[in-house]
Amino acid sequence: MDFDIRWSVGLEATGDSIVTMEQVVELADAVARMGGSAGGMGTTSYHATIQVFANDHDVAVAKAKEMFAMAAAKAGLPPWPVTRVEAESEGDISGD
Repeated sequence: MDFDIRWSVGLEATGDSIVTMEQVVELADAVARMGGSAGGMGTTSYHATIQVFANDHDVAVAKAKEMFAMAAAKAGLPPWPVTRVEAESEGDISGD
């Protein structure tokens, strides 16, 4: 029987303009309810780490990508392509 575990998923989107402090603050506000944090001010990318519950890596990444896109849209950021994804389960983090 599969059960959901907590995953921490980091995503980065890269584009062609500089991300402002205001945009990063808006993104941070949008991902805060997801147990997340955000960054990217002064660069041509924005990134966030989001907490999701899923039963495997692929499902966790898919959920996080969807949540990241919604948060970026809410923050008024351009819909740039995701160029980096890293995911760790709570088992990976705790060393179990």
